[in-house]
Amino acid sequence: MTGSTAIRVENLSKTFDTAAVLHDFTLDVRAGELLALLGPSGSGKTTLLRIIAGLDFPDAGRIVFGAEDATKLPVQQRAVGFVFQHYALFKHMSVADNIAYGLNARKRSERPAKAEITRRVGDLLDLIKLSGFADRYPSQLSGGQRQRIALARALAVEPRVLLLDEPFGALDAQVRKDLRRWLREIHDRTGQTTIFVTHDQDEALELSDRVAVLDKGRLEQVGTPDEVQEAPVSATVLKFLGDTIEVEAIAQAGEVRVDGQLTPVVAPAGLVGPVKLYARPWQLQFAEADRAHLHGTVRSSYRTQGRQRIEVDRPGGKTVVVEASDTARLAAGLPVGLRIVGGHVFPN
Repeated sequence: MTGSTAIRVENLSKTFDTAAVLHDFTLDVRAGELLALLGPSGSGKTTLLRIIAGLDFPDAGRIVFGAEDATKLPVQQRAVGFVFQHYALFKHMSVADNIAYGLNARKRSERPAKAEITRRVGDLLDLIKLSGFADRYPSQLSGGQRQRIALARALAVEPRVLLLDEPFGALDAQVRKDLRRWLREIHDRTGQTTIFVTHDQDEALELSDRVAVLDKGRLEQVGTPDEVQEAPVSATVLKFLGDTIEVEAIAQAGEVRVDGQLTPVVAPAGLVGPVKLYARPWQLQFAEADRAHLHGTVRSSYRTQGRQRIEVDRPGGKTVVVEASDTARLAAGLPVGLRIVGGHVFPN
């Protein structure tokens, strides 16, 4: 990755039917990076991707490719590769013809020679590990294979940027996991600047060099997977990136207390008074009543992915989930105390 800017999204705004989808949105995409756009439905992810591609146009702001203002360029002149969730392969064309489509569709003066197109298709089939599939048709392929072909077709035109819109959304869980690893391998081999949209936190954190978290048309945070997980800038980012427990707390002189008990969580400078403390399931431990920050009774206890997860009902109807690796199954109705051993605080 060079670190230079491949694409700059500058003060972008977009409204559909009086509903604002993007608000004064700015983001730099680095050359050669794999950037995930992560956020809930309606956060503006796909609209942003379509504007970068030239399939939609902003009401205000600019899209800059390198040093070129591409805001008003039609999609044909942007040199982007686009992969949709539902493949969008041509059913009547062979795999080879699907991959070559973007090259064959160019005007004659810009079209590579037939031998060059054949060579490029062969190289891409090798890259996506589907050599020998050139003469097959989409109906003869699995969902994962079709998505590989869709990616090869997008790469065939040697795009300035590859745009992926929920590329694995139509596939089952195991195929998704396999294709995640495969896409990362392809990216590492090609160095292609890539932006992909997802609402799957695990997918974004596993695949990307950086994650841009969107909410309600605004950029909440952009950073490496470790940065957004370990140093979220807002409760919105923290809650979207995984299960959280929300607790009323008091901040004073950098200390954070819950129910009068000191926690190990440090409050940011200047944050004083009532706050919200957020902890992950693994940032809670069972403790004796006099050392506990929270109290409740066990609702259920079950094992998943090698760890025990215990649901605890707290007073007021709130339920928290505790995750531990060394806790035996606990009986429903058992009174327990919980101690907070980590977390983040934000203003109420």
